[in-house]
Amino acid sequence: MEPLTLGGLAALCLILLLLSGMPVAFALGFTAILFLLIYDGIAAFAVVADTLFASLDEFALLSIPMFLLMGAAIAASRAGADLYEALDRWLYRVPGGLLVSNIGACGIFAALTGSSPATCAAIGKMGIPEMRKRGYPASLATGSIAAGGTLGILIPPSITMIVYGISTETSIGRLFAAGLLPGLMLIGLFIGWSLLYAHLKGYRFTEENKHFSLREKLIILPKVIPFMIIIVLVLWALYGGVATPSEASGVGALVCILLVMIIYKVWQPGKLWQIVGSATRESVMLMMIIGMAGLFSYMMSNLYIAQGITEYIAAQELSPWLLMLYVNLFLLVAGFFLPPVAVILMTSPTLVPIVMQAGFDPIWFGVMLTLNMEVGLITPPVGLNLYVINGIVPDVDLKTVLIGALPFMFCIFIGIGLLILFPEIALWLPEVLMGSVQ
Repeated sequence: MEPLTLGGLAALCLILLLLSGMPVAFALGFTAILFLLIYDGIAAFAVVADTLFASLDEFALLSIPMFLLMGAAIAASRAGADLYEALDRWLYRVPGGLLVSNIGACGIFAALTGSSPATCAAIGKMGIPEMRKRGYPASLATGSIAAGGTLGILIPPSITMIVYGISTETSIGRLFAAGLLPGLMLIGLFIGWSLLYAHLKGYRFTEENKHFSLREKLIILPKVIPFMIIIVLVLWALYGGVATPSEASGVGALVCILLVMIIYKVWQPGKLWQIVGSATRESVMLMMIIGMAGLFSYMMSNLYIAQGITEYIAAQELSPWLLMLYVNLFLLVAGFFLPPVAVILMTSPTLVPIVMQAGFDPIWFGVMLTLNMEVGLITPPVGLNLYVINGIVPDVDLKTVLIGALPFMFCIFIGIGLLILFPEIALWLPEVLMGSVQ
């Protein structure tokens, strides 16, 4: 059977299993084992365990549970609420300050946790009720938080960047640096659209009856600044070559737990156990997806599917930019049905050699891929952030959340276009901080 036909059958089998409600990790593993059994027979079982182990036998993967533990500690405290409150106190007189506070808090909290759902939950619980109380429509209130939560997979430290770096053997430190300016660009685009929409609809920007004294503004900063310092130190350790991602994430997780214990008085063993349990559950889920995606990639390579797809694309002799258009469309569709980690693990081993052969930088492509995955977080049928927001404010139906998030999706498309036109947005900072790649 032709590799492309075989690949189509494997994709169809995977989609049917996902539509049945089977967890992503098991759907990937079942599809891989099924096709290996069909073409290699019972001997295929001899490689399953070794392939799974090899997929997880990577020291850099230790940074994933550590960053998740760091995020779980922060998410379990009032850090998100205090961050939101601090920004609101400083920006309440700025035109559209509440919108700026919401999206800015999402960006900062994303850098603290590296998790989109955690960002949506932490900032949404405070931001959405406050915006609705002040007269903003439910669609704008929920859509801005859902979109702001997507920053969790782009702004460093990002779990998806770690996974991409490991699967493509690309510097994680450079990927983190490459995601910073595009992340700030997206924050600017999100804020710009929010302010424009509110202005066109005639919503009041400033709170005339509200006033915070300088003392009230300063008193909350000691609860927020230590966590900001952690972000700076972790990134400095990575960019400065002081520590590996695994070492930096381990120290960051320990310091975050200590800060939560000291600042928010989270001393109870039960609460600390909940933090560790939450990080463990998410870590196991991600590791299962990573392991099974490795097995799926092995099946694609062993049955010559990946190589066949590469050869077919190369034979088309497409121009580099037309190729990139097709790649982006493919990634967008994949992101509609699969979580970002699964898409990265399944596609990057095949796509990265193709885009590099076309003359594109793998660091730049990692940021492009992540931006495409952000779209999937706010679009159905998966749209994880939409469901998180709907869970926070169940009186707002999913359709309203989706309508509010759609303009922000177009902001991400604008960001992708700007990144295509000006690759330096992603590549300038890594070169400044870490030098040119030889």
